Amino acid sequence: MIRRVAWVTDVSATALVPGTSVRRTDLVAPQDTGGIGVRATDLNLLHTLGARLKHGIFLNGASSHLLVAVLGSYAADHLGLTDLRAPVRIWLGNHWFAVAGVLEPVGLAPEIDSSALIGFPVAEQLLQYDGSITAIYIRSVPEQTVAVAHVLARASNPAHSDQVSVSRPSDVLAARAAGKAAFTSLFVGLAAIALLVGGMGVANVMVISVLERRPEIGLRRALGATRAHIGAQFLAESILLAAAGGVAGIVFGTAATVVAAVANGWLIDVPLDGLAVGLFAAFVVGTAAGFYPAVQAARLAPAEALRSS
Repeated sequence: MIRRVAWVTDVSATALVPGTSVRRTDLVAPQDTGGIGVRATDLNLLHTLGARLKHGIFLNGASSHLLVAVLGSYAADHLGLTDLRAPVRIWLGNHWFAVAGVLEPVGLAPEIDSSALIGFPVAEQLLQYDGSITAIYIRSVPEQTVAVAHVLARASNPAHSDQVSVSRPSDVLAARAAGKAAFTSLFVGLAAIALLVGGMGVANVMVISVLERRPEIGLRRALGATRAHIGAQFLAESILLAAAGGVAGIVFGTAATVVAAVANGWLIDVPLDGLAVGLFAAFVVGTAAGFYPAVQAARLAPAEALRSS
């Protein structure tokens, strides 16, 4: 009935199989399931949810009748299955099931991540599945999503439409993406302010350096150094000063990231392109901050600089 609703492009159904546990082997205690559920699913689930496989293949017309399962990302991690190059089996509902594939995290349906997916036929034959559907996932024309949502309850259960809950996880993902974008903009703004303050600090140090080293500048000019030599010297010093700050920031930032990840049990992920951007930003700031002091130093006349000593 839902497939016949106008503007519906894809439909897929899953059913939670109650009383069925998933364990790595039959030697693991029955209660030690890690919250992994068993869901019977049709073969269109990946396309409907836009999900992708990390390893292996998904269920097909043949494997849905056999003792074959596909694991969500959390389920695979909990069971310690990170590689399917060798045949792998799990103990599911007092039967050995071969693992055909592992999914990437599914943003639209997080419950799939902690599930072992099997075909409807094998669930009915071996696990006493009664045929009831737990969840139906649909894709519709974006402009008609609201209109489709209004008719889904009656289309799925005309006699008891009040017992059907309709949600739009895509809205949650959109709100999450908007929040992430806002936080990213906030952090970029803070980083820009930090760069501005750092650049002003470097410029201030270099201006004071030019004032304090006027005798040195005069002596170098008297010994034959050109204005270009003086300007290049102070510009190089500014760049090196900013680069040292950039390297220190990268080291301390990476250390803080590692400490926070270890303390919270997270995976450590420090992008190399971010480090490269940090060094490039330090170079740009050093160049910009040192340009004016370098010009001022290059313009000093040798006699005037020496008199200031």
